[in-house]
Amino acid sequence: MSEALLNQIAADVIGMARSKGASGAECTVSEGAEFTVLVRQNEVDNLKEAGSRGAGLRVMAGRRTGSAYTSDLSPEGLAKMVDSAMELAKITSEDPHAGLPDASELGKFEGDLKLFYEEPAGLDTLTKIETARKAEAAAMAVDPRIFTTEGASVDSYHGARAFANSDGFAGSYRSSSCSLSCVPVAKQDEAMERDYWYSMARAWNMLEDPIELGQKAAARALRRLGARKVSTQKAAIVFEPRAARTLLGHIFEAVSGDSIYRDSSFLAGKLGQKIAHENLTVIDDGTIPGLFGSSPFDDEGVPSRRTVVIENGVLKNYLLNSYTARKLGMKTTGNASRGITGNASVGHGNFYIPAGALPPDEIIKQIKTGLYVTELIGFGVNIVTGDYSRGAAGVWIENGELAYPVSEVTIASTLMRMLEEMAAIGSDLEFRGSMASPTLMIPEMTISGQ
Repeated sequence: MSEALLNQIAADVIGMARSKGASGAECTVSEGAEFTVLVRQNEVDNLKEAGSRGAGLRVMAGRRTGSAYTSDLSPEGLAKMVDSAMELAKITSEDPHAGLPDASELGKFEGDLKLFYEEPAGLDTLTKIETARKAEAAAMAVDPRIFTTEGASVDSYHGARAFANSDGFAGSYRSSSCSLSCVPVAKQDEAMERDYWYSMARAWNMLEDPIELGQKAAARALRRLGARKVSTQKAAIVFEPRAARTLLGHIFEAVSGDSIYRDSSFLAGKLGQKIAHENLTVIDDGTIPGLFGSSPFDDEGVPSRRTVVIENGVLKNYLLNSYTARKLGMKTTGNASRGITGNASVGHGNFYIPAGALPPDEIIKQIKTGLYVTELIGFGVNIVTGDYSRGAAGVWIENGELAYPVSEVTIASTLMRMLEEMAAIGSDLEFRGSMASPTLMIPEMTISGQ
């Protein structure tokens, strides 16, 4: 379907909802196609091509809301969806904070966000299969200890999304994506270790070279062989970017309006306060061209924007949709997020920590003893209290050098203390998704080992 047709369907649904008595309505219509192939031992292990289309509607009857969804985009199917949403709105409880964004807040970012490229959809299946094979073969050729893989995969997607509401907003955009990943398994004596590497991009020619990607994945797996435990102690922790992103995820959860209005975040009530080291700035930006968290508007029709969440250690903003903004007596930050239907939650655009001045190896050189964390395991993080305890694996640091692999340890502290003591931020910021962090260093955490 064309964007024009998706826009027309959304407008028609809004018209039907109003004619049925809805005081307000918003409709999302989407269509997309996805492809995935997994190659293992040079053979195609799994291949899937699928298409989907659907429409979702949320209606308001005063302060009552109802939602419905359909994959039948015929006039009859859309009419049934409208009737279902209206029936549900009659039986739900009133919520004084429910409603559409203020009309003055609606709009869209103007400019090319470079969200769509033809190549992922236009490439033939054989090219995608051969690319996965190249990555796997490159990984296997690195070292005899790479004795197998869990596969190399290629994924791609292209589609379009339209959104309209009863206050006159209408907008749509197309998007594309593709990715390549490889998971080698290394063996030494009876011990086996796995690791992976991946690349994501909007366009096929922006992906990493499959041979280089496979070699990097293999090197990461080999680096884990011969892992030891270390004694329980307090020492410096360096999070590599892949691990540091998980810490950024905890920050996002803590500044989300849903957590704030429920008072279930250790950052509730701390706007304007210094809550982190002055080195630390955190930004949410849905307007960076080509990135995976970019879009011209959020899922309520509010323009995407750049929001500084933490600036030089000071908490500047929470991230809000219109509902959480009303609950808190504030304004939406354009961070509404939802699937095809239902009430919007709070999401992020491109949520990241800007790059610092030091290359990662310079950060490591400053550390006498510590752990370079490459993987985090488990879910021992309490956003309400800020308590932090997670299983970890990585490489031990001695006298400023990476010495030997480490596994089966736990690192612990509190998120507030970790933020306050964020002593070094690396220069290696790189987006491999909508959330990104450079290398991060915390001078002291508790390491529980043997």
